[in-house]
Amino acid sequence: MDAIVAFFENLTSVQKLIWIVGCLSVFWILEGVYPLKKHKYNKWKHAKTNFVLLGSTILINVIFGLITVGIFLWLNTNNFGLLNLVDFPVWVEIILAIMILDFMSQYVVHFMLHKIPVMWRFHTVHHSDRHVDVTSGTRHHPIDFIFRETFALLGIIIAGLPLAYYLIYRILTVLFTYFSHADIQLPLWLDKAISYVFISPNTHKFHHHHVMPWTDTNFGNIFSFWDRIFGTFIYEDTNDIIYGVDILDSEKSDDVLYQLKAPFQKGLKSAEYKA
Repeated sequence: MDAIVAFFENLTSVQKLIWIVGCLSVFWILEGVYPLKKHKYNKWKHAKTNFVLLGSTILINVIFGLITVGIFLWLNTNNFGLLNLVDFPVWVEIILAIMILDFMSQYVVHFMLHKIPVMWRFHTVHHSDRHVDVTSGTRHHPIDFIFRETFALLGIIIAGLPLAYYLIYRILTVLFTYFSHADIQLPLWLDKAISYVFISPNTHKFHHHHVMPWTDTNFGNIFSFWDRIFGTFIYEDTNDIIYGVDILDSEKSDDVLYQLKAPFQKGLKSAEYKA
């Protein structure tokens, strides 16, 4: 375990970028071989919009990275946080760290992005995608991403995480983000089996349905048991899913400028409940 921790402590930006590109590429290829929905759309045109938004989140991530370094130095000096109150084996601490961060910086903030009107405005950009595929995992309005990163910092402080544990979590969350958004069809028995613990591709697709109540379900990113514990988990028939969100112009799903400006529209309300 010491070797693993040391590896992540010295993880470079180039290695992180290779991981992101590698995950995107693998699932992009799998989408072409085992698609869940056979969409007739220009995949590269669609990806361009999501990659532009990815560029903005990378810049924000650089800024938060500098803040995070300062927080890790402070935590190391002051021994603050839950993990500093216990003496567990390293592998147990890593699992706890991943669970704490997945809960705080994914489930909790994602739930709030749907329930707090001002936050939902910016989160609609993620839901406006009419062709959910692996690149949709990169589709976040910059302010949406700031909300997410702020909660990640809170999770780091509460847990008192070492840098290596946090980077292990970030590597895993990249994998699960692209895995859950990828337009791939696993055997139903396998997808359901995965969904008992983790967010499977089918599980997250219900969250991207265009209207309530499915829009407000399956908030998790790595673990599905948060949704099961708090009663926000569903698993139905993927044939009934229609992607997008009913409060934005569906014809401008790939219009970057529209997506950046849309949250500032007057009268933008929450998605409607349609049985």
